[in-house]
Amino acid sequence: MNAVVNNPVEHFQSEYARLIGELDNDPLRDERKAALERFAATGLPTKKVEAWKYTDVQPIAKRHFNTTQAAPPIDVGQVDAVRFGDLDCHELVFVNGRFNAQLSRLGDTASGISIRSLAAALADSDSGIGARLGHCLGENTHAFTELNTAFLQDGAVIEVARGVQVDKPIVLLYLDTATDTPTACHPRTFVSLGENAAATLVESFAGLDDSSENLTNQVTEIDLADNARLDHYKIVQGGGKNFHIGSINARQARDSRLESHSLALGGNLTRTDINTRLEAEGATVILNGLYMVDGKQHVDHHTRVDHLVPHTNSVETYRGVLNGNSRAVFNGKVYVHRDAQKTDAQQSNANLLLSKTAEVDTKPELEIYADDVKCSHGATVGQLDEDALFYLRSRAIDESTAGSLLTYAFASEVVAQIKLAPIRERLEHIVLDKLPQTEQIGEFV
Repeated sequence: MNAVVNNPVEHFQSEYARLIGELDNDPLRDERKAALERFAATGLPTKKVEAWKYTDVQPIAKRHFNTTQAAPPIDVGQVDAVRFGDLDCHELVFVNGRFNAQLSRLGDTASGISIRSLAAALADSDSGIGARLGHCLGENTHAFTELNTAFLQDGAVIEVARGVQVDKPIVLLYLDTATDTPTACHPRTFVSLGENAAATLVESFAGLDDSSENLTNQVTEIDLADNARLDHYKIVQGGGKNFHIGSINARQARDSRLESHSLALGGNLTRTDINTRLEAEGATVILNGLYMVDGKQHVDHHTRVDHLVPHTNSVETYRGVLNGNSRAVFNGKVYVHRDAQKTDAQQSNANLLLSKTAEVDTKPELEIYADDVKCSHGATVGQLDEDALFYLRSRAIDESTAGSLLTYAFASEVVAQIKLAPIRERLEHIVLDKLPQTEQIGEFV
């Protein structure tokens, strides 16, 4: 049985001391120490903190997590079960946060493309990656970000040179599997695209069993140069008891474009923060999201888009489907800075409640300090449309199947935005599997 932690700060300080003792020639020693000190000054967030008002992290705070425990072996069949079909890709596989070369399928990369594990990059004294980590974080960090900096050991470094178009998607497959003692892993992804470069990145987090109580505390940094293009997918399919805390932090230069797709489709408690800084004219960010929760699952999305200069654009569309006693939180903030005239920012959050005991807290926000802008936001919370249900039932479709069809249509509007067919098709199947009358629905879609 897992020991109960009474003081999470002391627990993580103890784990930190053990980790540092195992690291030789660590290029991040000073950064780790400073991050742990910042964490110790605040501790884990409580519900008194506005940004965590509706998300209780006490289930994490009370658990004893081992940060150095080796992952048990897994076989290729387990990996294949959560891969994206026949998707031709550069793939790095991680098991409980550690890179596994035997399970990965990286292949040869063209000139100007570097894809490697963070551990390998840190071990290379010529990489300079240690000095670049944290470059995209800005001020929108919290205690879990500090823990990631203090404890990170692995992850991925992706660098694409000026003018290079990556020929196929890059997939980072993070697998979570149960261990004797719950494990905490803190992977970091660093992405840098040069001027006129383009790439597609998929970060997929999959639980291999429902007994795992592990914590994945993951941070992604994205640095886009002038006219760079990145399609980014984050997919969380956690097990029944595990925890996922993650953040995506992007800096965008002139005429760059980031398309972000965040899908939370499982796990005990899932929280994702997405922070984007539009730092030069012509920068555009598209944020699409879907969360589907059931039972007592809890999912939280916090997004922030900073329009720092004139002529920048953002479009945000998030949808949620809740059943059982589940709970969802959405907080989307668009911050238009004083000189950011001609900003175009659109935001929408729609939620579908399938039970009387499901609950959602939604808070779209606009904070505008410029007067020549085009901004809108809105949020809806509702149930299945009775007229639409009646129409389907009048066509000899039973009530359960009719409800599932409407729910699928609601969710699929986000899934349909995914450009990669193997990923889109797999997610369509995942959405279908979460609904009753799956076989009957398949006859209509």
